[in-house]
Amino acid sequence: MTHAAPSPHRPRTVFAMAPAVRDALFDDETLALLTRVADIDPDLVVSDFHDPAAAPALSRAEALFTGWECPPLDAAALALMPRLRTVVHAAGSVKHHVTDACWERGITVASAAAANAVPVAEYTVAMILLAGKGVLPAATAYRTRRTWLSPIETVGRRGNYRSTVGVVGASRIGRRVMELLRPYDLRVLLYDPYVDEQEAAVLGARSTSLDELARSSQVVTVHAPQLPETHHLFDRDRLRLMPDGATLVNTARGALVDTAALTAELLSGRLSAVLDVTEPEVLPADSPLYALPNVLLTPHIAGSLGNELTRMARAAVEELARYADGLPFLDPVCPEALTRSA
Repeated sequence: MTHAAPSPHRPRTVFAMAPAVRDALFDDETLALLTRVADIDPDLVVSDFHDPAAAPALSRAEALFTGWECPPLDAAALALMPRLRTVVHAAGSVKHHVTDACWERGITVASAAAANAVPVAEYTVAMILLAGKGVLPAATAYRTRRTWLSPIETVGRRGNYRSTVGVVGASRIGRRVMELLRPYDLRVLLYDPYVDEQEAAVLGARSTSLDELARSSQVVTVHAPQLPETHHLFDRDRLRLMPDGATLVNTARGALVDTAALTAELLSGRLSAVLDVTEPEVLPADSPLYALPNVLLTPHIAGSLGNELTRMARAAVEELARYADGLPFLDPVCPEALTRSA
């Protein structure tokens, strides 16, 4: 945070999120930074724009400081905020609350998506390296047999030396993953229809088709946005292209993968998977994916959690400070970019 002194202009700002989210985002130091930047009541957290108790503050608000569970900023909500000029989101995607009505009114929007990309990429790289090393099958064999195992026989030809990793989507997270993979002796393939060969090379990858990526990668990691054209991007046919023993890592959105088709491949033992997101978001209690030894299933924990939330809050406070100083956002959200982003 570079703005230690208060700006001459302290925009009247209101928290719009679940109260528990505000509590999780802010430690005392970060809240103090925010109150130096903005004229904000730290005890007022609006989770319903139509709550009469929130009306006086909303009618004066120039800025909203939003987080998870912020209600939609539709035309009816915006009518209650005639002075609103900007929305700063202390999380990633704004699609859940920023509507066309915001763009029509010329409201500017910033997000902490870049800050949220950091832990997702860190989780992903950790899982890529564990998958490449064959940790899942090795741990399962050791837990099952509970005796000495030959490491060479257990791991076989697995390893992270010049193994091929396929990155699907040069999103913020996908780019951060490729950056973090640079120190390792890996080959990286990239599929992204908006990235040409030259840009892919700068990112440390070779641009390729999605089918070639699936066919050639020992680990495939998915970082594409959820759009109509990416629904079930990995369907039965594409999953069948993946080589025996390959691992699919999904930290993006569950709907990018056909759960039924993936389950069939995992039940056969041909593929492994690391799934932080699924379709549906919570699998049925009788789903075999909970118990399969070749599946690591986590409950959507790759994104910012715990003390990582403070990184997002600080990034959002920095954006609000830039707004107060009349500077452009570091990470603005543009309506045209939302058609191909999370």
